[in-house]
Amino acid sequence: MDHNSVVTRYAPSPTGFQHIGGIRTALFAYLWATKNNGTFILRIEDTDKSREVAGAIKHTIDALSWLGISYDFGPDKPSDTFGSCLQSDRLDLYRQYAQKLIDKGLAYPDPYSVEELAAFREQAQAEKRPFLYRDHRPENPSAWDGTQPLRFKTPKIKRYTWQDAVRGELTAGVEALDDFILIKTDGYPTYNFAHIVDDHDMGVTHVMRGEEFISSTPKFLSLYDALQIPYPVFVTLPPIMGPDGKKKLSKRDGAKDLLEYKQEGFLPIAMRNFLALIGWNPGGDQELFDDQALIQAFTLDHIQKSGGAFNEEKLKWMNKEYLAKLTNDEQISYVQSALPDRDKQIVARLAHTILERLHNQTEIVAADKAGEYNWAFSDITYDTELLKWKNDNSAQDALPRLQKILELLTDADFNSPEAIKSALWAYAEEVGKGEVLWPLRVALSGQERSPDPFTCAYVLGQTETQVRITDAIEKLE
Repeated sequence: MDHNSVVTRYAPSPTGFQHIGGIRTALFAYLWATKNNGTFILRIEDTDKSREVAGAIKHTIDALSWLGISYDFGPDKPSDTFGSCLQSDRLDLYRQYAQKLIDKGLAYPDPYSVEELAAFREQAQAEKRPFLYRDHRPENPSAWDGTQPLRFKTPKIKRYTWQDAVRGELTAGVEALDDFILIKTDGYPTYNFAHIVDDHDMGVTHVMRGEEFISSTPKFLSLYDALQIPYPVFVTLPPIMGPDGKKKLSKRDGAKDLLEYKQEGFLPIAMRNFLALIGWNPGGDQELFDDQALIQAFTLDHIQKSGGAFNEEKLKWMNKEYLAKLTNDEQISYVQSALPDRDKQIVARLAHTILERLHNQTEIVAADKAGEYNWAFSDITYDTELLKWKNDNSAQDALPRLQKILELLTDADFNSPEAIKSALWAYAEEVGKGEVLWPLRVALSGQERSPDPFTCAYVLGQTETQVRITDAIEKLE
């Protein structure tokens, strides 16, 4: 690997579903690496075995795969240079770096019991001062044998100032520095230690993460300095806010696992486009970006400092826009997969009409369950009074018009709604559009609200259309 090129990573813990905030981090890291012909790594930080969820690693891989985020190295794609991307496979490396700190006198075994630490905290609270481990360092620590936590000895208690690619200059005082655990008694490292070792070993140049890590950065910088590791570029991403923009997105606001959006029928390109625009503003009015346009437009200096709102209505709009860009066959396949138990030929003729109004497969299923499409798949019943147009004296006024419609459609082209419209339009303009189209709509759908009658006729086909118009005529007679 060329360590002079851009290297980014996404490093989730396998503790559950892939939430929107994490996936956006993965997307930004992927975009920046791809734009710069660099390397994107998926690293799994599985050092807290008590919180690990079975299947979570595969779930992460599946989520990234669906979204179209490919990685150069990952848990299923080890590197010839640095090896595994699973932290649980890298324990020897952490011990090597821990030994470097021990040799420098910058790490010590924590000799205190849980009860002793609790007493220290109570004493600090009684004295109205913050509890700091560094106030209780053992004077003559014993050799570390792994039976006690190994704690980092912060070498210099000083104010840290650092540069962030998004926030600019940041600073924190000595209160942010304390001795923290490097390796636990179970042999696994803590996040504070492992991610620094791994980022260095993997050549990571840009670290992207949320603002909640700003307060911990001085601790990280102290460890970088102790190990003589150069700092990466820190890129603090803005929080994802709820729809009202006032508080961080939560499950109550509709935050879901990424793959739930797949199940609801959102297209990967729509989700990528939508997530990219939460906290990143390319400038201008453009909102829809194909993959290459998104990669080319993405820059760190357009990442916002303030939070971006997660507005699912915007996501639905974007999904509808991308559905409209699908080929006719792709649109048909999309709708058919939402309605697998419905007649495929009828669904194929109905698909375009459905997608003109609805935004995803969940809405399609809901509309079908509500009976919106029943007219297309089964016999209809309706009160003949519904055939009466508002300008008519009675429903019987529609009789001669329906008879004429039936005549005009006998030899009509039924290959498209437009062809059916052309067979009737001159007559509709002659006697009145409402007078012709209203009773035809009711005769075909049995409903006051339905697609336009030309679409209804196209969906039903010529034979069924003639049967339903004939039935309406017989009812009026």
